[in-house]
Amino acid sequence: MEIHTVTEGATEFTCNAYLLAGDSPALVDAGTMPGVEDVIAEHVDDLEAVYLTHQHGDHVEELDAVLDRFDADLYAYGDHPRRTGGLADGETVEMCGESYEVVYTPGHAEDHVSFVGETRVFSGDVVVYNDGAFDDGSFGRTDYPGQSRERLIESLDTLLDRLPETVSELYAGHGDVYRADPDGDSDSVRDVVARALSRAERREPKYPDG
Repeated sequence: MEIHTVTEGATEFTCNAYLLAGDSPALVDAGTMPGVEDVIAEHVDDLEAVYLTHQHGDHVEELDAVLDRFDADLYAYGDHPRRTGGLADGETVEMCGESYEVVYTPGHAEDHVSFVGETRVFSGDVVVYNDGAFDDGSFGRTDYPGQSRERLIESLDTLLDRLPETVSELYAGHGDVYRADPDGDSDSVRDVVARALSRAERREPKYPDG
């Protein structure tokens, strides 16, 4: 299996949308980049399913274009008119032949989930490696209406509890993909999440404007 960030060439603000290319291709989030469905088609002939970490606009703006192009199933925690399957905390989903636990991680968004596998986690916006606020462990902003720093702190704690020691790759909704050095010469993904949790627990504004 290969993983492609299909929104990598975007010129507009977007999330990272990840294509898992293999026998049963899947997409994690859709982003806002016009033509993302064409980029997907450069790598795969068909798309079996789209899995949403949450439904903020920067994650779903091009979702209809993707679903129209590939007639893929849509899995989401929150309601969506084109949803073909729900996601529940603690359930296991198969993405491109690999198993991932769905972990409910609200705070940044009420419908937010993360997908935790044995070697990688798709964390959406609950935790990212770098985003301009912090370079080595950050968290989704919580200063907009409907968001909650307290719930996000609980979610980071939950994610840390349910993250296997074997996870070495962090695919976040923004910023860079983080891969731990297999020789142990760098922070582990658990270290990154723990650092994000510690920073969130300070309860200080993440950005100067909030």
